[in-house]
Amino acid sequence: MTIALTDPRKAEPAARPAASGRFLFHGPGGTVLSQGSHAPIAPGTAETLERRLAEAFRDAGPGAVAGGALPFRRDRPDHLWRAARAGSRPLWDAPGEAAPGPVRLTSVPAPEIYADAVARAERLLRAEAGLPQGLRKIVLARTLAVASPCPIHEDALLARLVQDDSVTAFRVGLPGAGIGAGIGADGGADGGTRALVGATPELLLDKRGAAVLSHSLAGSARRHRDTERDARAAAALAGSAKDRREHAMVVEYILDTLAPLCRNLDCPDGTRLTATRSMWHLGTRIRGRLRDDTVPAAVLAARLHPTPAVCGLPPADAARQIARLEPEDRGFYAGAVGWCDARGDGAWHVAIRCAEICGSTARLFAGAGIVEGSDPWAETHETAAKFAAMLDALGLPGDAALTLAGKDA
Repeated sequence: MTIALTDPRKAEPAARPAASGRFLFHGPGGTVLSQGSHAPIAPGTAETLERRLAEAFRDAGPGAVAGGALPFRRDRPDHLWRAARAGSRPLWDAPGEAAPGPVRLTSVPAPEIYADAVARAERLLRAEAGLPQGLRKIVLARTLAVASPCPIHEDALLARLVQDDSVTAFRVGLPGAGIGAGIGADGGADGGTRALVGATPELLLDKRGAAVLSHSLAGSARRHRDTERDARAAAALAGSAKDRREHAMVVEYILDTLAPLCRNLDCPDGTRLTATRSMWHLGTRIRGRLRDDTVPAAVLAARLHPTPAVCGLPPADAARQIARLEPEDRGFYAGAVGWCDARGDGAWHVAIRCAEICGSTARLFAGAGIVEGSDPWAETHETAAKFAAMLDALGLPGDAALTLAGKDA
């Protein structure tokens, strides 16, 4: 399904985005922008990550940082860089619109096909309910393809994303071919760059010395401009047995994974509502102290990834079903993006609420957690709501995805 959106404010094309480091993160934890000389870290999987990081930092200066992206699939190579140093600069004053119009949106797959995949996943979950090793959750994603007549201005996009101080905005350069065009190792269609740009609310893992923190999110509801309607949505999410069951799976998985690595580990605040500008979530902060504080943050993040929040449970079985049910490869969406220094300290975030940008095209991603009893069209509408943050940042109507969502949107 395709719709064309025209905005009269966008008469002038935006400037081509300037290259500004290989990775950038801006959020509650501050700003980290890779600066100085950059060297690629040999790609590989989680099994070799610790060794590859050690080699990258061996001859690096004291201020060096490593950063980039881990793919959703654990058998695919990561894309990481070592930078001479980390700094910050105000890039939030970029002029112009992010995506000059008229813009065309295409839902991939069509909403009815996505809803059918959700129904198939829910039937599978019901069939395996009660089995000792049966599937308990599958996360299914879909995409919106955005086509603009001019290059998408990444700095303008980031300038909008950072206005929500509850999220971490990020830009990570990506390798390989872009959307609908063959490109070089770090280039895009028509000479543009290829990057993953977004604003994630979910902290996979933060490490400072022995202290570690994870802020898991699962269970979501769309926010509303009307305050009374918004309050009802929050209350409904807080009281939803389905969403609390889905959230508990994520918390249990993270606790089980980190426990052998920690001297102590707990959830001091319990599960609470947390909000971005476009969504309500159930969230739990998990804090601990490591037995070995030399393990890099990136290695710890790779051990956690993918959590049931973006994959399902058990993760390996859910990943196999995702490959069967999703028509589009996720690439680095629902992977992890982040950085760490030579001491191993750093922060890694779940790569959600994001888009792959390549020249004048973008691919937006959103997913929903499917558990026993999930309603196919309710999950379809949840993904539509999750597109809102990126659509708004692109200067497009945040509810445009609902127009594409189909049945009773």
